[in-house]
Amino acid sequence: MPEAASRKATLFGENVPYEVRHSDEASQPRIDVDIRGVRVVVPEGSVTDPEELLKENAAWVLEKKAKYDQYRERVPDRKFEPGELFPYLGDQYEIVVERRSSSQVIEAEFRLAKHNVDQTSVRRALESLYRRKARERFENQASQFAEGMGVEYNKIEVRNQRTKWGSCSTSGTLGLNWRLMMAPPEIVEYVVIHELAHLREPNHSDSFWKLVAKHDPEYQKHARWLKENSTRLIFSDDDL
Repeated sequence: MPEAASRKATLFGENVPYEVRHSDEASQPRIDVDIRGVRVVVPEGSVTDPEELLKENAAWVLEKKAKYDQYRERVPDRKFEPGELFPYLGDQYEIVVERRSSSQVIEAEFRLAKHNVDQTSVRRALESLYRRKARERFENQASQFAEGMGVEYNKIEVRNQRTKWGSCSTSGTLGLNWRLMMAPPEIVEYVVIHELAHLREPNHSDSFWKLVAKHDPEYQKHARWLKENSTRLIFSDDDL
């Protein structure tokens, strides 16, 4: 797809920056609004005027843009350097870089192995540590809850999705987002239980929620926390 062209449109008196992308895969013009901004996607050869399309949908565009503007303002300003604090299971842990054989989480600190940092960066070393601890926790909790729920899963994959916390395939693979390790423990448990429940109930039926509630009586509170606090689980600007 060709590089997007940056422009501005005046919608109800507000100057709105937007990009235009020409796509040979698009069958009709569309407007995308997300955390990255406003984009008009038009098929190759289309005579559609992007600005006119925005004006015709001005109210919807401004409503969606305002929502994502508010979301963006809540995104943490994270710095990947020693002394900075990052969330871990709901608490704040400090980044420490030191000579050690492997990176570990010890006494409210992310103790990163200096050789790992030197070979990559603080950010990559920290992400690797999160991922390793995520696998440990996900596997322990899945084994624990699966037995009580009377289900069996095939394997666990530690995923890197930006907007999805968990998934369950028909083959029994649980996909769980490593960023959950920044959330409180009960939130991690809720997502594990939620995905395990799909092994018995593939849809979000009454039976599904009854099964979830049996093993997590406060699941509604935990689901609401995830919805309201998703910005807390943003690791870096690449997540946006």
